[in-house]
Formats: sequence, C-alpha cells, structure tokens
Amino acid sequence: MKRIHITKRDLFYTDVKLFVDQAESDGVLDDVATMVGCTRSNLHVVASDKGLVVGRISFVEDGDFIDCTKMGVGGKAIPPYIDKIEDVRSDAEFVLLVEKEAAYMRMAEDRFYHKYPCIIITAKGQPDVATRMFLSRITSELKIPVLGLVDSDPYGLKILSVYMSGSKNMSYDSASLTTPDIKWLGLRPSDLNKYDLPDQCRLDMTENDIKTGKELMQEEFIQKNPKWMKELQIMVKTKKKAEIQALSSFGFQYVTEVYLPRKIAQGDWI
Repeated sequence: MKRIHITKRDLFYTDVKLFVDQAESDGVLDDVATMVGCTRSNLHVVASDKGLVVGRISFVEDGDFIDCTKMGVGGKAIPPYIDKIEDVRSDAEFVLLVEKEAAYMRMAEDRFYHKYPCIIITAKGQPDVATRMFLSRITSELKIPVLGLVDSDPYGLKILSVYMSGSKNMSYDSASLTTPDIKWLGLRPSDLNKYDLPDQCRLDMTENDIKTGKELMQEEFIQKNPKWMKELQIMVKTKKKAEIQALSSFGFQYVTEVYLPRKIAQGDWI
C-alpha cells in the first residue's frame, strides 16, 4: 500500500457527480473520522498548507533535515502531514504566534529570533488544521510558552480561541489540534493608550464588532481569565479597535525594535 497523502480537494474529485459540492465530501470525511475514532490526518487526508514558521527550530521532514533559521526571509511552509515530522529540536524560549502575515514578515526579515530566541508562526489569519497541529505538537514536545500577537479586535480573540480550544466542527480531533495555554501578548486594548497610538490608527468598531465582543464575554475561555475579560470590556466600552500594523505609524520596525522588546522585558502578557 502506498503511504501517500491526499488533499480534501483530491477526495472531492474522486466522484464530483456524487458529492456535487466539496462541503459534502468534507462532511463525509469528518463523519468517517468520528466513526473510526481517529484524526483526519490518520486517514492521510490533509488540508492545503498555508501556515509559515521561521526561527529557532529544526526537524526532519520525511527524511530531509530542515533548519528554520536558514529558510530565507519567508521561512518554511508548515506541511499538512505533521506525522512525517520527527526529531524536533529547538533552543527557543517561547513561540510567537502571529495573526497577520505582514507582521510575521517584519519579524522574519528583521531576524527577530536571533536577538530573542523564539519560534515565529503564522497561519495568515484564520488558523488552518496543519498550523494548529504543528503548534500543538511542538509546544507539547518542547514545553515552552506560546505568546499570541493578534489585532486588537474581537476577531483576533476568536482566532486565539480556535488555537486554544478548537472549532466546533472538528471537536472530535481536538486533542491533536489545541494548545490550551496561550498567553495574550498584544495588541491589547489597553496598549492603545499605553503606547499612545495615534487617533487615526484607532478604528471605530462596527455594530457587528460590538455584538461579537459582547458574545465573547460569555465564552468560557474569556470568563475563566479575569484579565482577558477586563481587556475585552475596555474594547467594548471604548468601541475602538486597532490592527497590529497600526504600530508601524511609529516606524516600520517599531514592532521588532520597541514594542516586542519592551513587552518581553516587562513580561507583559496575560
């Protein structure tokens, strides 16, 4: 038997007339995984890769040695077949989990991981399965903390929640997909005043933003962390949000030369 992996799209095209829509074949796949009691990756069906990693980590991927400090400015694409990764090694002190690719690229180009031994990961927005599995795997093996850097808006928090507790439609696979203890490094609502973010960089929250923020206050991962709740209350009360890139108003390298060093030196995460 060939030990190959296929994508969900490949599976859909095995019988387009039967499935009609990929959502149908995806649903069947999830049902089979649930019935068998295994993960989707155990069935050798994977999602297309979209995550990136750079920094102080090396591993063997399907027989090839990968050193993520020597993968160029963009770093290494996180492979969808995590089961082919072995011999994970690192001298990193923490993982920096970044929501936006633009912020990730700034840190990668500035070689932030040389000055502050860390592993930098991004899923370019909403986290994909491969990135969630990779993060869960390396934090489990390396026993190092994860610091989250997301936009100061409700959706940044929702992204952290997916990494921490998973998505409802893949609850059967939560053990290999979740990283429960992620610290919120920034960009936090209290940072807007603490770092004197210009008014033009503070965006008005929409009614939907405010509604989402209030709904998040009812979520367990917020309620069990009073400091997260306080930050969310500030956001909803001020009705202001801000993107990580807003820090660039102080200079393109402000995030790597001032913001992050100050945060790390002060242990300013919650």
